[in-house]
Order: sequence, then structure tokens, then C-alpha cells
Amino acid sequence: MPLHVRGPLHVRGQSLPDGEPVQWWIVDGVLSAEPVAGADTAFGADGYGGWIVPGLVDAHCHVGLGAHGPIPLDEAVAQAETERDVGALLLRDAGSPTDTRSLDEREDLPRIIRAGRHLARPMRYVRGVANEIDESELPLAVAEQARWGDGWVKLVGDWIDRDLGDLAPLWSDDVLVAAIDAAHANGARVTAHVFGEDALPGLIAAGIDCIEHGSGLTDATIDMMVAHGTALVPTLINVENFPGIADAAARFPAYAAHMRALHASCYPRIAAAREAGVRVYAGSDAGSTVAHGRIADEIDALKNIGMTPTEAFGAASWAAREWLGRPGLRHGAPADLLCYAEDPRNGAAVAGHPDLVILRGRVYA
Repeated sequence: MPLHVRGPLHVRGQSLPDGEPVQWWIVDGVLSAEPVAGADTAFGADGYGGWIVPGLVDAHCHVGLGAHGPIPLDEAVAQAETERDVGALLLRDAGSPTDTRSLDEREDLPRIIRAGRHLARPMRYVRGVANEIDESELPLAVAEQARWGDGWVKLVGDWIDRDLGDLAPLWSDDVLVAAIDAAHANGARVTAHVFGEDALPGLIAAGIDCIEHGSGLTDATIDMMVAHGTALVPTLINVENFPGIADAAARFPAYAAHMRALHASCYPRIAAAREAGVRVYAGSDAGSTVAHGRIADEIDALKNIGMTPTEAFGAASWAAREWLGRPGLRHGAPADLLCYAEDPRNGAAVAGHPDLVILRGRVYA
């Protein structure tokens, strides 16, 4: 339950990224830059100690996905509550087999931007997670998911082909062009799961808006992403699972070796993409092999690709909100913000434990 439900609130502290003193008043779940009489000061002393930032964003977070696929709604609620309590107040749900749209009625849960279900070919993704379709059905399926979701569609770009014994692309280039055009015609952006190298050129050339993971980036595909304005959500803490994936795939030695090689080269490749100008955002890939509530760990991981502490935090806050078309801290915006006594750029031990979480104007410890 929230700590404060009724009446106007007042918070003050230092803002990010500029570090300037700031004050906000909160009335009926909305931010006001104008003073409001009778507001209770919920955070900040006269000297403006502490920090006030927009709610965190997990740009790759599977609310409604469990270790074996769909989960009951009460478990999805628990996942969302975990994210809220660490300050992740905006989630881009990058594919889920559970219909979580009813969670939008819950004022105590983070706002969710849904990509619908993963789209994959039969036997080419985790069982029970994706809508499995033939290649010729992809454009129609993308259009349907675009109309169902919240402005995003999720493709499986590559996965193990058991006949080849290694990662391989799922879709031909001409079908990708038709599918991504169909999404854009229906007002949605497209992203894709891609571990390896071979699926990237076709996806980027077809106009895809974002790549998830991207551990197989090369100099050529980095240049393509820059030219096309393709964003990247590298899910670095999930890449740490690659050696375990390889160990479990001993009967496919080429695939196992490939996954180990991708793990070894991932950080330099993602660092090169950032250095070249690819926009990089924070996503934990929570939902199956990664526990919920770890966006602060992903922020720390982004520092290992050369991001400054401010840049890494912004990739999970104000910069990610701008990319997703959601407001940060401005007059008239929804009151979704975090208050920290210590600078949250100091590491996951601080960033993942806000002193106050304010969601829709309600205060949570």
C-alpha cells in the first residue's frame, strides 16, 4: 500500500543530469512547477539535499513470462511489484505469452509498454513463449501484433537451427522488409532478439527500429545501425548467462562454441557501437533466466562499455523515456519519480534502493 494517498505533496532536491536544485509539487498524480498551498513535504530539506529523478525504465522486461512460458496473473502482478519497488516505473515488455493488459487498471503498478508475443518460426524459439508461424505469415502476424500491443512488435531474429547445429536467421530479407513495413503502417516500431552475426544485416537493412542483445555486432553492422538510426538494448547482465547456455548445449558443439565466443566479445562490440553513435538503452531481460528487479545492475554494466555514470543512469531514466515517448519530469507530467538521499549514479547499491518511489503521485517506501 502507498504511504500517502490524499492531498498535495512537495519534494525538493537536486535534479539529473544537470545537478540543479529543483522543487516539485504533486496534485492528483500530476507534477506542478508552481507552488501548491498546504502541500506536505515528502522529501528534501531546506538545503536541497538529496536527488530527484524520473522513474527508472527497464527497456527489456518480460512481465508475464516465467521459466516455462505463461504464468498466472497474480505472478505477473508480483513481478511488476518487484520492479516498482526498485524504482522501475516504466517497463517495455519485450514479448510475453501472458495477456497482462488488465494490469493497466492497477494504479499501484508500473506503466507497461507491450510488444505482444514474440513471433518465431516453428521449433525456433523457447517452447510456449512465441506465436509460431510460417515465414509467409510474418507480415500479417506483425500487423496483428502491432494493433494488439502498445506501439512495439517483437521478432525472434535468430535462434539455434538444430539441423545446422548453430545460430541461424529465421527470416529471409524480403519477408523482413514486408513485415517491418506492415508494423510501421500500423503505427508500431519493431525490435528483434538477435544473439549472433548473420541475422543483423537483413534486419537493419529492412528498417528495424531496435536490436535486443546485439552480442554479434560487427564493424559493418554497427555502421549500418548508425546509418539507419537503429537503437540497441544489449541486456548485458543476461549475456553473462551465455557460458551456462553453452554448457547445456554440449550436443551442439558449434553452437556452444559460438555462444562462448559471443560472450567473450560482447562488451568490446557493444562499446564500439556506443562509441560509433548507436543509441544504447538499459534493459535487464527479466522474466525467465534473469530475476526481476535488476535494472540497477544493468546500469552498472553499461559503465563497462564506456558510459559515464550519468550517461548510464540516463539510459535507464530520462533518455530512455524520451526514446519511448514518455515524459520525464516536467510541469503537467504524471508524477512518476524517485527520491534518493545519496547520488544514484554511485552504483547499483544506491540506484536500486530509492528512498522514496512516487508512482502516479502515490508514495511508496
